[in-house]
Amino acid sequence: MNNNEAESLGLLQQLKEDWEAHGRDWTKPGFRAVAVYRFGVWRMTIEPRLLRAPLSLLYRSLYRKVRNGYGIELPYTVQLGRRVVIEHQGAIVIHGYCHIGDDSIIRQGVTLGLRYLDRLFDAPKLGKRVNIGAGAVILGNITIGDDANIGANAVVLSDVPPGATAVGIPAKVISSQKTGITS
Repeated sequence: MNNNEAESLGLLQQLKEDWEAHGRDWTKPGFRAVAVYRFGVWRMTIEPRLLRAPLSLLYRSLYRKVRNGYGIELPYTVQLGRRVVIEHQGAIVIHGYCHIGDDSIIRQGVTLGLRYLDRLFDAPKLGKRVNIGAGAVILGNITIGDDANIGANAVVLSDVPPGATAVGIPAKVISSQKTGITS
């Protein structure tokens, strides 16, 4: 899933999907963060730049409100899939170059970010239906496969295969649906 596929739905259709994914509750901070993100991506389609300028000012103020008020950093440069749910507010930091697949769930205290300061563009890539537990940290240019589960407070520093569950510090794969491996 990339922004182009999501944009083909149109802003209102995307917001409707996100609203339904968040339990049809527009007051949830997670829905509001995703809505501001979608608006930020949409405003970049407005040409010429002069017409986009007031929308950019509005986006920046809404982004800061969500970041400072709810503790959710979700910049418009993230590649966010459809129906992504931010379950709870607080201490959620997402690197601007992350890829997050459709139907994924992100809980409070999650960080998706850099591992090395000299590799500023290395960011995690999450597949579809990834379930990230509270307080998990996923760092660097790694891939989390489709249907993977990341345990609460796990520190993930290497790839996680599709359907696997990773827990611990540093995270280790404890089970995998595809291979039937259990540790």
